[in-house]
Amino acid sequence: MTYVPAHGSAAGGTTRGPRLVELDALRFVAAFAVMSFHFMAASKSLWDDYPTALFASINRVTTLGILGVELFFLISGFVILMSAWGHSLGDFVVSRVSRLYPAYWFVVIALFVMYTFVGVKGFDPKLSLRDYLVNMTMLQGGVGIGHAGAVFWSLWVELRFYILVGLFTLVGITLRRCLGFMAAWLVLVVVAEGTRSDVLTFLFMPRQAPYFIAGMAFYLIYRFGSTLVLWTFVGVSYGLCLLAATERIKGRVDMIGFAHYPAPPEGAIIAITLIFLLIAAVALGWLRWLRWRALTTVGALTYPLYLVHQNVSAVLIPGLKDSIGRWPLVGLTMATSIVVAYLIYRLVDRPGQRWLRAALGASLDRIRLRDGLSATPPPAPVTGVAAQTKEASVP
Repeated sequence: MTYVPAHGSAAGGTTRGPRLVELDALRFVAAFAVMSFHFMAASKSLWDDYPTALFASINRVTTLGILGVELFFLISGFVILMSAWGHSLGDFVVSRVSRLYPAYWFVVIALFVMYTFVGVKGFDPKLSLRDYLVNMTMLQGGVGIGHAGAVFWSLWVELRFYILVGLFTLVGITLRRCLGFMAAWLVLVVVAEGTRSDVLTFLFMPRQAPYFIAGMAFYLIYRFGSTLVLWTFVGVSYGLCLLAATERIKGRVDMIGFAHYPAPPEGAIIAITLIFLLIAAVALGWLRWLRWRALTTVGALTYPLYLVHQNVSAVLIPGLKDSIGRWPLVGLTMATSIVVAYLIYRLVDRPGQRWLRAALGASLDRIRLRDGLSATPPPAPVTGVAAQTKEASVP
């Protein structure tokens, strides 16, 4: 299969390229879109009125902020394949668990305290102590227990994607195998949609899988260069994503009416097209000019920001909506959410990741030693591709 060499590649080289900070920037764009949706298009219960009426001048945009999650999924497809390439299942599990859980555990505990002892009402999941304990595993979506945070549904989707990629690492990830994996997944997506099978839908996530598959294809374009086959995967996934996004938006419109959720289908089409163009620009190296070092931190804090922003609004908006104007209140809520997220990142997430990665890595090394394997297997050669971006794989 012929290809155009990827930007920055050097045949036979083993140098590791620079970090893809452009993905960090896009993760914050996705988080800001989701915040805008929750604060200015959803959350009627907090404002005691439809937010789309309160913020009518921008409601055609904020209603589409719901699709920020889809941008997260695309980024995950790109980065998780990059993270798993050349690594064992054990290394992949250590990387993902240490990335996901420290901030998540903290937020679940904080939500338990907030809704059990503080008396906050907005977005109260009304869970028992047992339900919160199950939430600590992040597996609540698989056992029929509600999510402690309304946004946690997407983490359950991400977790299932990680499981599929983890299983893929068992056979060894190569370009040829990636193409087979992606093709098989697309076929199963179509079968799941056609049969409406609950089992196939649970396993292969037909509404989210095209975003992951497209992200994987974009990473392969970034790593190996453009080919007709890879762009075909992007094109097919794009078509399926348009169907999923327009149906998702239509579901919102049907639920509360277009007057209260003015999001036309063409808006969803424009949003998904823009999302794909942004990731294509990353894959083709068109955003390499983004070199602001602070973007690394900005990207890292988007995960705790995603986890906490909606509950921050549950505290601030009901308490202050009668005291200050709605626009300043939204600005204050966004700023507070970012500050809280930054504190969680610095005080909980970053040290928690280091501790958990070291503890799990040491356990993995002991298992390898007992099995007669090297405790520190040599890393796979990397040829002109970006450094592994551990922080860029979840919202």
